[in-house]
Amino acid sequence: MRGTAHVFAAAAAIAGLVFFATSGQAAEKGKEHKIVFQVDQNDPAKMNLVLNNVQNTLDYYHDKNEDVKVEVVAYGPGLNMLRDDKSPVKDRMKRMQDGSFPSSLQFSACHHTMMGMEKKEGHPIPIVSEAKIVPSGVVRLNELQEEGWSYIRP
Repeated sequence: MRGTAHVFAAAAAIAGLVFFATSGQAAEKGKEHKIVFQVDQNDPAKMNLVLNNVQNTLDYYHDKNEDVKVEVVAYGPGLNMLRDDKSPVKDRMKRMQDGSFPSSLQFSACHHTMMGMEKKEGHPIPIVSEAKIVPSGVVRLNELQEEGWSYIRP
């Protein structure tokens, strides 16, 4: 009887390990990746680098059938990326937003920077329709990091 008890105990331990291993894999499959990219320079090469990274990230996780959310936060001189009148990457952002994963991608424009530009230039600053306006770009980055988002500054 004692040998049988050891066999049952070993079988129960193995079953428990298999259960925890497979439940861990299931949890991993359900994980949502959240990544925020910062743009703070008025440099078309940097803007395109960010958009390359964003597209590669979206493609990678969607190819793996995993959920991903990506946000691009622009402030300071980087707000030019999201200006409807000056953005050197406006058409590319529109194509990306209209593409395969529109609900996975968000562009955020710093209101604080907009107000400074409006004061300096003497007219309203138009923002591309693909972007939402947030009160502060730096605060938005901080809030997303506090919510567990990964922060990337190319």
